[in-house]
Amino acid sequence: MRTVQTVLKLAAVGFAVVVLCWVALHISGQHSPTVDVLGSYFPAWMVCILSGLALTLIAHWIVQVSNLKPYIGPAPVIYSSLMIIFTFATWIFFYQG
Repeated sequence: MRTVQTVLKLAAVGFAVVVLCWVALHISGQHSPTVDVLGSYFPAWMVCILSGLALTLIAHWIVQVSNLKPYIGPAPVIYSSLMIIFTFATWIFFYQG
């Protein structure tokens, strides 16, 4: 039961990162793709990678909970591909303009 609580906390952190990215994007307007975090400006690609990692961990948790592990291919290929897809999707969703 502790594992489920830990994963839910991790999912909440990932969701918070995505929401913070969305808010930062709309506050900053059409400036360069940087995100202000406590006064330090981070490149937007760092935020996209972190959100890609969080979404991949959520997908991994869904696979484990649903007992779908026997039905997917080699895990390193699948999860690295998912992280790349989620990272690029975050970039396109938030920084497309």
